[in-house]
Amino acid sequence: MNKRFLLIGSEAFIDEIKSALSGLAQEIETANAYSEIASRLKKVDIIVFDIDSYSSRPAVVNNIIALLRRARKHFVVISKEKTPYAVLNARSNGACDYILKPYNIRELNLKFSAVLNNKTKISCIGGGTGLFNLLLGIKSLPAILPISVVSTVDDGGSSGKLRNSFGILPPGDIRRSLVALSNAPEIMNKLIQYRFKKGEGFKGHNFGNLFLTVLNDIEGSMSDAVKGMGDILNINGIVYPVASTESTLYAEFEDGTIIKGESNIDLGKGRSLELRIKKCWHDPEPKCDINAYSAIINSDIIVIGPGDLYTSVITNLLIKDIRQAIIKSKAKKIYICNLMTKPGETFGFDAFDHISEVLRYLKEDRLDYIILAENKGLSRDALARYAKKYQFPVGVGNLARLKKLTKAHIVMADVAHERELIRHDGEKIKTEIAKIIKGIQKN
Repeated sequence: MNKRFLLIGSEAFIDEIKSALSGLAQEIETANAYSEIASRLKKVDIIVFDIDSYSSRPAVVNNIIALLRRARKHFVVISKEKTPYAVLNARSNGACDYILKPYNIRELNLKFSAVLNNKTKISCIGGGTGLFNLLLGIKSLPAILPISVVSTVDDGGSSGKLRNSFGILPPGDIRRSLVALSNAPEIMNKLIQYRFKKGEGFKGHNFGNLFLTVLNDIEGSMSDAVKGMGDILNINGIVYPVASTESTLYAEFEDGTIIKGESNIDLGKGRSLELRIKKCWHDPEPKCDINAYSAIINSDIIVIGPGDLYTSVITNLLIKDIRQAIIKSKAKKIYICNLMTKPGETFGFDAFDHISEVLRYLKEDRLDYIILAENKGLSRDALARYAKKYQFPVGVGNLARLKKLTKAHIVMADVAHERELIRHDGEKIKTEIAKIIKGIQKN
């Protein structure tokens, strides 16, 4: 049975959105005046409301919103207003999503499909290989819309060079998320992941990073460049950079040493690898990407991690509006704890230490689930190799103490794999998240 849309707005908006929705092949009703809207509400399943069509008549907007709330129908707000207040206001008034103009047609269709088919919207916040493996796993879950919210402080390698040369947001972690969600032929994914091994000015650069740099120049922003590459790769989901402006990550250690830059914090050169981080901050303060803010606010589930604790996870929590979006979202929040400690960053940390730091920077205990690895299947050889690099399994520690720290439900599970490296296994993580979704739906 076809689902029926009601489009509310000006004639110009209705003509534009009709074209964008043509791929969904749904029945479409239209309305502009209040009386038309009221008479058509009973006949439709989803409403698309363009607030900008009534920007000079706030009283009319309020009346329409009140009407939609009373009707208890799914409605999506579309607007050019790029502020956290506008997103939050729409959500508090009952909207199931907030879509910013100019919208990307592929993303628009994915979001409407999620509403029409009652899909679970999962926003995954992080960076690096942890986020990549998570997305690889969950993208095949039935009835979900995966959304990747990617850290933007990488200043090493190819990303760092492009960031310095072109003044763009670092493309590396964004590229990985796009490939993880890609439905393109395998040769295209290999092309996007290709790293030049020679050539003056090219050696060390990743082709996908260069591609995003060109798209950034063509489209005018990294956010729009990501949308363009998402179209090219036909990704099964949505990718947003966490911030729209550049920033540098700083860390102060226990001995008072201050380290500048994500790559320098990550590598740990020139300092004791046993030192703990006292505090982290950005300079300058980055501005959150409003699309990322909206995705988090309107999610059903938010997954934080896995990834390097400070440089892939906490760096995102340092952004005020992102942190507030996590806190204010009605979504269930899942934290996936790391498998191994990181020398120079989390040496000697157990699960309690990791979770304590996440809560310290989140500033509130809003976690609902924490996934901890049992680490029972790791071989002695692998553990010995990692020990030589000053890396050790993240122990669970005292569970009673952990349960006093957080109200979250602790999930103990086999979520690791051991191939060349010890990593989270996407398929195993998918299984645990599927169990959580099933439990939420039962309740």
